[in-house]
Amino acid sequence: MKKTSLSQLDESLTSDEPCLDISSLIDVCFLLLIYFLVTTTIQPREQDLKMALPPVIGDAKYPQTPMIIELRQGGEVVVNPGDAAELFDSDVHNRSLPQLKNRLSLLCSLGGNDFPSVMLQVHDEVQQQRYIDVINCLAGAGVQHISLRD
Repeated sequence: MKKTSLSQLDESLTSDEPCLDISSLIDVCFLLLIYFLVTTTIQPREQDLKMALPPVIGDAKYPQTPMIIELRQGGEVVVNPGDAAELFDSDVHNRSLPQLKNRLSLLCSLGGNDFPSVMLQVHDEVQQQRYIDVINCLAGAGVQHISLRD
């Protein structure tokens, strides 16, 4: 009978234990990290409309009175709400807003060197698409000074 030493017995026990090589798992984790970093930057952001605070005007001439556009709860577009209110568009499916575009282009042409300004008064329950339609109409007409009114 063959005698075995303790060291030989320890070696035989340790060699039979399963081991896990995690180097491939680390590679997969890094590949997933790179994949998610690349795919999240593909989404374009809506940065075509620039926003800036108005400059402080000292002793300059008084600015032009802004046009007030109100978006009512049902999606109606009203210019100059109050006594002289004009309903421009009540059809929420008409996204081009041709009457509003005509009025805004007239405002821009009459402004001369002054930049026309518009105040938007938006009801809380107006659909976001209707608000974006009005913003796109303002951008298409060249209006750069837009403020929100509560």
